[in-house]
Amino acid sequence: MKIVMFSINPLFRDYVTGGAPKQIKNISVYLGELGHEVVILATRCVDSCVEFRWHENVLVKPILRFRQPFPQPYGIPAYDIANMIQDVATHLDGADRFYMHDGEFLFPYAYQHIPTVVALRDNVYPETILGGFLFQGDRLIAVSEYSRRFYAETMGRFFADFDERLLVVSTGIDWDIFKPTTPKEILEIVPVDPAQDAIVIHPHRPEPSKGLPQTIAVADLLVHQYGIKNLKVLVPRWLKVGLSPEVAAFYQEMETEIQSRHLTEHFIFHEWVPQSLMPQYYSLGAVTLGLGNFVESFGNAPYESLGCGTPAIVSRVSTHRELLPDHLIDKVHFGDAETAAAIAAQMIIEKRKPSPETLAYLHENYGVQSQLEGYAQAILNAKCREPLAYRHTPITAETRYKLPAWCYLWEGGIYHDFLAQHQIIPALQTLLQQYPQGFSEQQAIAQNISPAQLEGWYRDGYLIAQ
Repeated sequence: MKIVMFSINPLFRDYVTGGAPKQIKNISVYLGELGHEVVILATRCVDSCVEFRWHENVLVKPILRFRQPFPQPYGIPAYDIANMIQDVATHLDGADRFYMHDGEFLFPYAYQHIPTVVALRDNVYPETILGGFLFQGDRLIAVSEYSRRFYAETMGRFFADFDERLLVVSTGIDWDIFKPTTPKEILEIVPVDPAQDAIVIHPHRPEPSKGLPQTIAVADLLVHQYGIKNLKVLVPRWLKVGLSPEVAAFYQEMETEIQSRHLTEHFIFHEWVPQSLMPQYYSLGAVTLGLGNFVESFGNAPYESLGCGTPAIVSRVSTHRELLPDHLIDKVHFGDAETAAAIAAQMIIEKRKPSPETLAYLHENYGVQSQLEGYAQAILNAKCREPLAYRHTPITAETRYKLPAWCYLWEGGIYHDFLAQHQIIPALQTLLQQYPQGFSEQQAIAQNISPAQLEGWYRDGYLIAQ
């Protein structure tokens, strides 16, 4: 088959800038190894403007002129958008399948004549979310059960057979690669001494929601409360393609915060780590931190770290609440630096390693082979379908309300992923505990809840209407 793929992200021959580019490389190469011809249309940038191959059957063509760097990739002249539609349409002529990575090609009329599979790779960026609401293909892939519920409870409200086209293919990790690995070449990038330093890994993009402020707060406690004076926190600097005034300002703000806490000697900002060295990088650490509030669709880093023998601490945000059971990975509420630091200190002092049960669960549930087979089956077996038919379901007195996937109840209140807030709302908490499967307006009124209060919770995203 001839398969055309779309990536709004720039792609590179040797570097991987995040989970989405990593996955499209794995998927495309797998299909290429099966003998299919794959052409990937990607965004060009100063460091990626010449076509290249990941495999003899996988050609990457960085020809799309989306705005770089993010955000607002569609902040471009209309003629650039028109030219990109033209480019995609030209490549679809004679193609057998279209695979859209991240859902960000927002023109369904351009691909409805060809069997199409769309994978949504995140739950936050507007182009991805719009791509989900505009979906008109054969299969819409979610990379976790959390993401499936999120899509079903938002986009799925308006299409009767949306759920039938929604498929979960969990992100897979190659455990033959992500395993304990002796640090060698990585030490040329990261100036640490694994025998002497207590190393904390912060392997994330330079976005506030990825948790660097929380990592700094934890490091402060580790040094000044727990007395870990040999602490070294590793933070990768973004590739040149990602630099922008906003990114530069963020780094400056974080470095000022580090200095104000007298932690400068404990933080190492280093160059971006090539994908081939990531197992060595994780293996350096005593602990990997994933303490941000970014609403991950999966979130690879903590689980890759576990595979490499370095324990991880994650915040109870989005998928991290459920990818591993609580007894197999350490979880803290977002913003709880004290608990995170106490756990991290114990890990460092005890030189703790992931349990065999944790590794067994990861290998069984998040292996790369099952992921690649899932994508291949979805793409190769795709067929053209009638467009999804829009439906409107009125909200009436009979409508039932329930807690959405992006909120969770805990002993101290309700956490909302997209507001990144823990709120104490006693009346709502009581209703949700009394009616875990959902409650009606009348049942709320019986608990002295006014219709206006109920609508406020609904509008603020604490409730969804069923």
